[in-house]
Amino acid sequence: MTDQSVKPGERDPEDAAPGDQAISAGDFAGGVRSYVTGLGLALLLTAASFVVVNTHLVWAPAVPMALVVLAVAQMGVHLVFFLHITTGPDNTNNVLALAFGVLVVLLVIFGSVWILGHLNHAMMPVGEMMQHMR
Repeated sequence: MTDQSVKPGERDPEDAAPGDQAISAGDFAGGVRSYVTGLGLALLLTAASFVVVNTHLVWAPAVPMALVVLAVAQMGVHLVFFLHITTGPDNTNNVLALAFGVLVVLLVIFGSVWILGHLNHAMMPVGEMMQHMR
């Protein structure tokens, strides 16, 4: 049912799907500004990772940890500026889906490392295996 105050040809703001919002000229410019800011930050973090690897600004044994920190920051930039994952009340499902996805990925990674570690421990040493093959 439409409201009588809505003129013909105009969109009723009450009649919209979740996440489907009318975009005015100011909203469009704000959206583009958000994407450009995200792109700038992503490029800056990418350049920083190349600088960390190719210079001596970071102590050599700490380079892998610096790259992990820059990668996590890069993921944060992508989540906020491009995927628009925020902690707002309308993004609860998105945050829960992201958390579940992270849980599954961590379970697969750590489960694989655990299984491979135990397989390596249970393997026969190469010298003994060669003796049994003769």
